[in-house]
Amino acid sequence: MENREESPADEQAPTPPERGLLHTWQSAGPPAQLCPGRVLLARPVLQVALGEHHGLLLTQGGQVYSFGELSWRDLSVPVSAPLLEASLMERVVVRVAAGGFHCGALSEQGNVYMWGENTAGQCGLTERDTVTNITEPCPVTVVDSEAVPPAGVRVVDLALGREHSLALSAQNELWAWGSGCQLGLVTSTFPVWRPKKVEHLAGRHVIQVACGAYHSLAVVRSLPAQKTQNPSEKREWGQSPHYSVTEREEQLAVDAGHYCPLGVELSEFMTGEIFQPSLMPLDGLHPQSSPRRRGPRRRLHPGGRSAGSSPGSATGSCPYSEDGKSYTKQTNLAFGHPLSETDGSPKSHRPLGWRANKNSAFSDGTEINNLLQKLSSQPLEIHQSTGPGDTDSLSSYTSDDSCVSSTPSTDLLTSSYKEDSPIKGQSNNGVAVAYSSSPVCLEEVRLCLEAEKQALQGQKSTSLTNINQKGTPAASRRRSLPGTPTRGSPQRRRPCACRPSSAGRTQAAAPEEAGAGLPSLETEVWSWGRGSEGQLGHGDQLARLQPLCIKPLTGEEVIKVAAGSHHSLALTAHCQVYSWGSNMCGQLGHVNSPVTVPQQIKLSDGLRVWDLSAGQSHSLLLADGDCVQPVLLYCGQQQEQTSAQSEKSQQGQRSCQRSPNRAESYTVRPSLLPFCMEMGYISSVCSGGQRCAVLADQNIMGFISAIHELASRERHFYCWLSSAKKLLLTPLRNKESVCPSLGEPCTHLFFSLCESFVRLSVLIGRHSTSLSYFLLEVQSSDVTALPLLTHTEHFMDIYKEYCSSVGNFEVMGGFRSLHKLSLECLGSQQTVLAQLCADQSLGGDVDLVSVFYRPLQQLHQYSRVMLKLAACFDVLTTEYQFLHQGCNQFDTLSLSLLRKKKEAETTFLFWKSHSGKTTEVLRLPQRRVVCESSNRSLTLQNAGRFSNHWFILFNDTLVHTQFSTHHIYPLSCLWVKPVTEDSSGHYAIKITCPEESFTLVASTPQEKNKWLRSLNQAVDQMLGGAGQGLSPGLTAMSRTAPYTFTGEGCFKDAQYTGAWLAGRLHGRGTMKWPDGRTYRGNFKKGQEEGYGECLIPNKVLNKPDSYQGQWRDGKIHGFGKYKYASGEVYEGCFCDGQRHGYGMLSSGKLAKNSSSVFIGQWVHDGKSGYGVYDDMTRGEKYMGLWLDEQRHGNAVVVTQCGVYYEGTFKDNKMCGPGLLVSDDDTALHGEFSDDWIVNGKGVLSLANGDCLEGQFSGEWTSGLKVVGTYTKPPPEEPENKERSSLLKVGQYVVPAAQRWLCVFDECWSRLGCEAPGKGERATAWDNIAVTITTARRQSIDLTRSQSKVLECLEFIPQHGDPVTTANYDNIRRYLSKACETPHHPLGWLVETLVTVYRMTYVGVGSNRRLLRQAVQELLAFLTHFYSIVRFLFPGLPEDGGIIPDPPSSASEGKHNSNIAEHVVMVVSCSSLLLPQLLPRLYPPLFTLYCLQEEQEEALYWERVLRLNKQPDQSLLSFLGVQEKFWPVWMSILGDKKQIVSSSKDACFVSAVETLQLISTTFTPSDKLLIIQRTFEEMTQEGKPMLDGNFLWCMDDLLPLFLYVVLRARIKSLGAEVNLIEDLMDLNVQHGEMGLMFTTLKACYMQIQQESAI
Repeated sequence: MENREESPADEQAPTPPERGLLHTWQSAGPPAQLCPGRVLLARPVLQVALGEHHGLLLTQGGQVYSFGELSWRDLSVPVSAPLLEASLMERVVVRVAAGGFHCGALSEQGNVYMWGENTAGQCGLTERDTVTNITEPCPVTVVDSEAVPPAGVRVVDLALGREHSLALSAQNELWAWGSGCQLGLVTSTFPVWRPKKVEHLAGRHVIQVACGAYHSLAVVRSLPAQKTQNPSEKREWGQSPHYSVTEREEQLAVDAGHYCPLGVELSEFMTGEIFQPSLMPLDGLHPQSSPRRRGPRRRLHPGGRSAGSSPGSATGSCPYSEDGKSYTKQTNLAFGHPLSETDGSPKSHRPLGWRANKNSAFSDGTEINNLLQKLSSQPLEIHQSTGPGDTDSLSSYTSDDSCVSSTPSTDLLTSSYKEDSPIKGQSNNGVAVAYSSSPVCLEEVRLCLEAEKQALQGQKSTSLTNINQKGTPAASRRRSLPGTPTRGSPQRRRPCACRPSSAGRTQAAAPEEAGAGLPSLETEVWSWGRGSEGQLGHGDQLARLQPLCIKPLTGEEVIKVAAGSHHSLALTAHCQVYSWGSNMCGQLGHVNSPVTVPQQIKLSDGLRVWDLSAGQSHSLLLADGDCVQPVLLYCGQQQEQTSAQSEKSQQGQRSCQRSPNRAESYTVRPSLLPFCMEMGYISSVCSGGQRCAVLADQNIMGFISAIHELASRERHFYCWLSSAKKLLLTPLRNKESVCPSLGEPCTHLFFSLCESFVRLSVLIGRHSTSLSYFLLEVQSSDVTALPLLTHTEHFMDIYKEYCSSVGNFEVMGGFRSLHKLSLECLGSQQTVLAQLCADQSLGGDVDLVSVFYRPLQQLHQYSRVMLKLAACFDVLTTEYQFLHQGCNQFDTLSLSLLRKKKEAETTFLFWKSHSGKTTEVLRLPQRRVVCESSNRSLTLQNAGRFSNHWFILFNDTLVHTQFSTHHIYPLSCLWVKPVTEDSSGHYAIKITCPEESFTLVASTPQEKNKWLRSLNQAVDQMLGGAGQGLSPGLTAMSRTAPYTFTGEGCFKDAQYTGAWLAGRLHGRGTMKWPDGRTYRGNFKKGQEEGYGECLIPNKVLNKPDSYQGQWRDGKIHGFGKYKYASGEVYEGCFCDGQRHGYGMLSSGKLAKNSSSVFIGQWVHDGKSGYGVYDDMTRGEKYMGLWLDEQRHGNAVVVTQCGVYYEGTFKDNKMCGPGLLVSDDDTALHGEFSDDWIVNGKGVLSLANGDCLEGQFSGEWTSGLKVVGTYTKPPPEEPENKERSSLLKVGQYVVPAAQRWLCVFDECWSRLGCEAPGKGERATAWDNIAVTITTARRQSIDLTRSQSKVLECLEFIPQHGDPVTTANYDNIRRYLSKACETPHHPLGWLVETLVTVYRMTYVGVGSNRRLLRQAVQELLAFLTHFYSIVRFLFPGLPEDGGIIPDPPSSASEGKHNSNIAEHVVMVVSCSSLLLPQLLPRLYPPLFTLYCLQEEQEEALYWERVLRLNKQPDQSLLSFLGVQEKFWPVWMSILGDKKQIVSSSKDACFVSAVETLQLISTTFTPSDKLLIIQRTFEEMTQEGKPMLDGNFLWCMDDLLPLFLYVVLRARIKSLGAEVNLIEDLMDLNVQHGEMGLMFTTLKACYMQIQQESAI
């Protein structure tokens, strides 16, 4: 049934559309005689815009039609046959606007197109330049020059006046162009040809704009309220703590602080530049400004005759011409003077606050007289007044185009650039003068301001008619608007969609709140321009050069404004209309005074206006009536003037009379237009000139009526809410006795009720406004965009909150006291309650309760209307699905809230009938009674005969009352289970709570089922379910809930929030103890288990201990990190709350005495086993055994001075034999009694080989006493083997296989094994899978690559099958992935081994004598690691074993039978695991190698540098390379160049570069591959010089390879060679790679012995 968009090219036969029906008629005439005409068009009309004598139609598909008097084309087009604007056919137009004599259109992309009269620049500077008339639509570009770079502005709305145009951008900023003060621009040059931003509104959120003839209106979102004092200081007795958001009390009076300093008043004008005091000095005319082009404006009447434009200014006008430009000088100046002063001369004294312009061109009267004499010498023309073509002669001719006004005041800057050619009139003395409305000269404005200031200094202004400002000194009113920007462009606020979303109109960004997207009701109305008729609404008739806020409308929730020629209208969300300005034809709808401030139009009861428009001298209102179909209301002239009246009007205009005659017959109040009921459902109204137009829709399938019904009911509902707030809530809230009358609990509940009521009222107001906007464009709107469907959750939340507030207040008995208070507060105005609740009788709590529960009825209306709308669509459409779903949601909500209402009523009656001290303790606002056992229907099992048990089930607790005591069991932690009936015949229900369990016995099976169902439903509702209780006894066995423990135990008085399972702690939760302890983590079976974080306060240090890690059985158990309050940090394993196993303890910043790190094994909270202790304060590192926190056993100590000690320790001291080696290779082997103290026999070996043997005593660092023999062995004597064995390093070192066993034990434990190799393999793989899955789900800081690694590791490889060469690579890849993440047990093992290795051999541990230990330790790592891998993959062979290749095909077997019978693969721990470990351990290990080979490396490097100074051929000859191997050519970028004797680094370049890569690899196997590739490159480069069957011999190969090694310049080649030799696989030592490595080693040694080369 919805209308479907037709493409612009669709030209079907014209069939009457069902939507967008256009009706139009002339406004003047009695309502009974008006006959609106139906305009038959082939397409539905989406929008109509009316100018003074023309109009525009926007039809479906974006086509634009024009009708009326198109003076810019010299055409008169009837509305019945409008003219298509063909030039806009290629664009999709979404908005049209009509000014006085020009037109505008807005495309879907936000581009503006203008055409029509352009004499004042109102059509902008188009591509045709500044032409007078633009006959075809031309684009007008709106550019934001403040942006960098300048950017185009997307426009979403247009408004046009007679000589100006306004555009609203998507950023809710206002742009203007044209002429006159109605632009609101900070400029001194007119016309404004290009759109400029209205800076005075920059930074404000403009919602809607409207243009009158020479004034402008804008609806602007209010700024957020600024709190200037503490809210607690505002709260007094009897006031709401939420007072600031509940109600604005009364209408705001006109604030003198908002009086615009630019508001001035002129009676006669002279031409020149428009006055702009903020930009230019007042020094007279500026000839460089470009005046407007003057051309004739003709109005085509139906008779074909043209009428001149309206008359210009008042008497005393004298035109003159200079260079073809017409100017006019007026001689009568008056600022604030009574009009009885006819001399026209201003006061002579200087005004306050204004300085005289000494440089002015008109500094005295002489210059002015000379200018007037010059002006009066110009020829004059005589012409009659206008004809009868304009019916609003009084308004437009006397107040618009002249200074004649209906009040004694006159206007500023009257009609700048208004008339294109002088229109002649007759003065009061019979002398013909020319009328003009050219711009005001700057100097004249200055003189006028001075005159005004002087008048205000001496007396109060008598020309102002604002009754609210009488008696106020004028000087105090000349203040600018506080807090509003006047210049520049402040930072823009986030915009919000607060107006109807038309096609092509983009919604601005919504605020970050729940109701985002709904129109805002916190609005202000701003006005500027000419105010001769009071149309600006500021209480005077002065003009405003910049926008100024109309204070009486602030807080009135204005949602739309409309501007007639000289009057203004404002529509509020309360469906009220305010009007101000010219009322000569009754267009304001009232006769209230003054008309210079907004006055509310009094409407008949039951009429609610939701759309309005203003024409030249009339107003048209669209309102809700008694039925759903809207009605039209008219304000203005009712009949045409007779010829006699017209003649009388012209005579009055020619006379010197200042006040024009009013229309003889006009409406005092809005009158109903009876023909509106025949038009259908009117969706919008439009007015312009003397014409009215409406758009209506036919009610097809009830869709239109349903939409109108929804909007009408919502507006009526909002009006009811506003009345209830104003008439009931506000008086009650402001009454001083509200707190004593209600009491403390009910007072807060009442304030909360007021808050929720206001929130509901705001939502309904915004919703009703949105629906009104929706109706204005119902043809192009999507029904799925209804706020009820897009903001369903927000509506439901607000209604739930409101219903809860009303219910809470009712439960606590608040309405009883509130009713008494309302009787005192309202007094004789008891009819107010009857108005708010007409269907109830007065007198009792029921009345107020029904008033506050009335909003719930609206939910049923929502579902009913949406059901009607859904019936208009096919069930398969998206619209039907949305509407049907919304209908169900609101219907469900309605039933739910009605059920809550009944629960509140039942609870109130329960507390009323069971009053007492015990029950009052249990009475809470949110608590509702479900059932109770006062009739002894339920009792405890095995209860005493005379015991009295009373059970009360509330919605949140189960209360057990016995005599004067009661126990409360929260339902969130209560489990219900039915007990199967046994032979005893008891109907029992078992109740389980966290700290106790008990059994209830019902009297009958029916009573048992009732309580069981009620308990389950209550528990289900408490846990956030639907409360159905469909599975009795099984309701939420696992749940999350808070609880406070009261019984004895480890959780006494602790507060818990987290997961439960059948009454026990299970899952994640948080436990907080009163002493400050906090635990956050996992629970299992009522105790802490799994990962958890704990804070333990330390009262001594006033800082808590913290632990993060694993728990078991309520104790710290497993791997974790403990931070002590003292600053120490322990990271390692725990057992039963004690440090046990591998761990690292480091002292923190608070440790003042020493800073140290221990890493090693712990037993029962003490250091025991192997460990490394780094004493950073003393610069010593201990690597050995510990026992009970003391050093005990074999150990090694190194110092930062290079001293090396190994020996035994006892009781934390060096004790027994030991070896001490200094940095210069001096060694002492002897008996030690304390740290570094020798006492006993010993042998001291010096670096030169000398030996001292005997008794030693003393400290090593301070000096030794020796009694012994000094021996200097001769060179020929063989080495003393016994003495050498005593001085050998490593004899007292802890064996590498016994180090770090605690690390490997922890890895076995993580695999589920009690001891190494003792466990189930399946259990190990299950633990791995659980660990990986848990880490992937619970770790929130994983990177993308880490997540991918964990995902790969979730797939368990085949581990039970025999390992072959085919699946060996799969195992190796899996191990590589596992070692990348610490979440895998193997990855944790690798990370920990790297940590302990670095802690041992980095820093002080970088001692060259530790190299052998480091290598052995690495090999031990490989052995232990391989045993774990073999446990997981039992198919792997032992270290050094082989893996057979899978059998090949028979043909391949026969082919390879002569080569080998079988191909095997040798598997070793180094080949499999060294690539995983060595790259991570390489830095400390290679550093030790470099230190060990430091002297040899220095000798090697010195000779490499010396030999590399020789050219290639000289070096080859020196090394003994045969000339046949010397390269002759070298290739440079593909070009061959000959190698000469001086060439350097040109031979064997590729081999040299390949060998240099050896420093970039880590493992021996990778380094051997580099050596092999080097030999291949040498062979490849020597092929051109050798035979094809050439084989290298060592005599030829060694010198050539020596050349390559020299040219490679490898810095630490000795360290590389030794590392390869120590760690290479044994199976490659005697193969080809072993031979190549031996060659490299030989080259290294040969370079050291250069003298032998």
